Amino acid sequence: MAELQHARLHASLYALTALLLAGQAAWFYLVGDYGRILLPALLAPLLITAALMRLGQPETARLSAYLVLVCGYLLVAMELPVQSSLAPFWLGLPPVLTLLLLPLGPAMLLNLTLTPVWLLLGESLLDLDLALGYLSLVMVAGLAPWEILHQRALLQATDPLDEECDAIRRSALHERLHSECERAELLDQRLAVMVIHLPQLEMAGEQFGPGARRALLKSLCDTVVGCSRDHDLLGREGDADFWLVLPDTSENGALLVRQRLEEALHRKVLLDTGPVESRLTDCHLGRGESPLRFIQRLQATAQRHAES
Repeated sequence: MAELQHARLHASLYALTALLLAGQAAWFYLVGDYGRILLPALLAPLLITAALMRLGQPETARLSAYLVLVCGYLLVAMELPVQSSLAPFWLGLPPVLTLLLLPLGPAMLLNLTLTPVWLLLGESLLDLDLALGYLSLVMVAGLAPWEILHQRALLQATDPLDEECDAIRRSALHERLHSECERAELLDQRLAVMVIHLPQLEMAGEQFGPGARRALLKSLCDTVVGCSRDHDLLGREGDADFWLVLPDTSENGALLVRQRLEEALHRKVLLDTGPVESRLTDCHLGRGESPLRFIQRLQATAQRHAES
């Protein structure tokens, strides 16, 4: 959902820019400046095309960013030589636009490579203050996306939830399961883990796109949470493999949970993939079994599910 909103925002900005360029072309026509009509008149439909591409698949979204960048470069290249009084403004547009549309590394490399081109077009190559200002803008503007990437990496490192669904990620799952094994041994309690495999997940993503894949994951998580106790824990072990940790649960209790989950998942019918298919196996911590050995046994069970 967040990706869709992000794509719609970008597409709206591209369409708004196209509208402004069309208005600029109309203004040049009204004031009789016919020599400057051609460029905005050509760039406007290109930006509309970029807006439509941004709403498509990830590959076309990347191409739309390149198309917008080329349009911006052409506009700056045409306006910079004739706008000598506004040279600092036009010189500042290319590095900022590049950092907005490209990843940080390629954007910084492209900005530094094109530095002499923009300074020559602006007749500012020998203007030391303007050249230093341009380079300072490139460096300072690059700090913003770098900080965003740093904060995102920090959030991913500390957030226990998986990126695609409401299950906890693999590392957090193993830590929690290790703690539950020690707790069960210390309190002389039973511990069960439900190994869940979604055989439709890969097919849903390849044939119906990421929306169907997210819907399948959400359906699984919602169903499992609805059939579980408050202290049960759902974690994602692999792409299509999930573990439901059931503390203080006997073999009969795990069997009831398994039957309840199978019935609830079978009743779930999605638009693209139909009824949700699942493979479930309940595993139990053996008396005196180490957490590492138990995790290896769970992984072997998940592997058998994937191969069957």
